[in-house]
Amino acid sequence: MNFIIATIIIALAAWFFISGLKRKKTIPDAFPATYRNTLEEYVHYYKVLSPEDKTRFEASMLHFLSTIAIEGVKTEVTDEDRVFIAASAVIPIFAFPEWKYKNLTAVLLYPDTFDETYQFEGNRRSILGMVGSGDLNGKMLLSQQALREGFINSGDRSNTGIHEFVHLLDKSDGMTDGVPETLLKHQYVMPWVKLMHEEIRKIMEQHSDINPYGATNEAEFFAVVSEYFFERPDLLQERHPALYDILTQAFHQQMNKAEA
Repeated sequence: MNFIIATIIIALAAWFFISGLKRKKTIPDAFPATYRNTLEEYVHYYKVLSPEDKTRFEASMLHFLSTIAIEGVKTEVTDEDRVFIAASAVIPIFAFPEWKYKNLTAVLLYPDTFDETYQFEGNRRSILGMVGSGDLNGKMLLSQQALREGFINSGDRSNTGIHEFVHLLDKSDGMTDGVPETLLKHQYVMPWVKLMHEEIRKIMEQHSDINPYGATNEAEFFAVVSEYFFERPDLLQERHPALYDILTQAFHQQMNKAEA
């Protein structure tokens, strides 16, 4: 199994290097109207921004697209996909204009779910997205289908793109442990850890409406509840006010203005 995984990683790295050499710079200088139309139709977060913040959001998206490669693996990357990936990256860090994803160089888009050996065929596929490590360090892998559903079905409290970019934020302090020390002020760290463990216990006891995947570990809890925060802030504030309040402090964003 280890030999198979190593072979696949080497093949992916070689494929990505070759495709990177061939890739032409296609990012426009001005924000395309088609990108804006996609945002207005599918990205509720963007729709409720002020005109000034929309302009800043668009500029952040263009910067992301000009610095991070997006490549399809046996699938075509559409402009809609580029918008969804860039929006997923910008939403969590919108209150931090100087933030750069220094631990990311490329996003690899798979047509569907994949397994632990990065295959998207067979009956063992269950992974929607992941932040690579080892030879895939600096790469993010996303299911194209899951990425699209995260924005098209905006009321379901789930968004795979946002989930994976929150993992990158978590990882930025050196550990993917569910405690985003680069975001949270020191006085909020211990209350967050306590609240996180209390809620994980409730999920395991089936006394919470938070996605059960959040009980996997602290890192997954932070990513899952962040999806909830950005997708349905109204419900999170109503049902989990303490979680809502501390995530407001972490992301420096009052999300109740963006109720679905």
